[in-house]
Amino acid sequence: MNNVDVSILMSVYIKEKPEYFREALQSVINQTAPVKEIVIVLDGPITSQLKSVIEEYQKSNLTLFKLIPLKENVGLGKALAVGVEACSYELIARMDTDDIMHPTRIEKQCIEFASDPELVIIGSNIDEFYDSSMSIVGRRVVPKTNEEIRNFSKRRNPFNHMTVMSKKKAILEVGNYQAMMGFEDYYLWARLLKAGYKGKNIQESLVYARTGKDMYARRGGRKYFVDGLKGRWMIYRFGLGTVLDFVISCSAHIVVSLLPNNLRGKLYEKKLRN
Repeated sequence: MNNVDVSILMSVYIKEKPEYFREALQSVINQTAPVKEIVIVLDGPITSQLKSVIEEYQKSNLTLFKLIPLKENVGLGKALAVGVEACSYELIARMDTDDIMHPTRIEKQCIEFASDPELVIIGSNIDEFYDSSMSIVGRRVVPKTNEEIRNFSKRRNPFNHMTVMSKKKAILEVGNYQAMMGFEDYYLWARLLKAGYKGKNIQESLVYARTGKDMYARRGGRKYFVDGLKGRWMIYRFGLGTVLDFVISCSAHIVVSLLPNNLRGKLYEKKLRN
């Protein structure tokens, strides 16, 4: 298949693992529908090992990569906002630096956009793994239709961020990504949906998402507790939910935040995932 007019958007910072980053980039290169651009925001200074991974892939196709170096670490929301502005194409596909794309991800999402001009944002389910994408430990299934997505968004994030492809113009019209620790994506989706834009989720797992104890730890503690309440308040203000939806969403967040890490992990695996 010929190269498609899509920009991949990634943000990398100093604590990323080079071996995971290499796997993520290789999965982008291996797509059945090759993209025309990979935008990588360097969120502050990065390690020489991470630089080496980028240089390794630049050697084979220098023009494919657009690097956006930031002088200091500004956080995911601000880094992605800079990245969106730098993307050359209308379709922007998000990708995390430690996950792995299914080879057909970009092709299937481009087909959906071509078949529905009103579509603005499309994601998919994810398969979760610890060490190897061959050993799946969980799956996050998200709602399929626009109506289901809008209802789901009142209490929970209706998209898996690392699977999302969306239109640049719409993202900019609602104010782009913004700084909101842990909720940068959910807050953007809420504003897109409130503005009337159409979404969809392909009912396949098009990304293998790395998970584990580190992820569960990040979803607990005082900072996550406080940031989460702030984020959910903003999502309620600019989203589709009612006061009741806000209260239920916050109640669930409080419980998850205050649980010990091992119990939080079990809750995610048994109750919050399919």
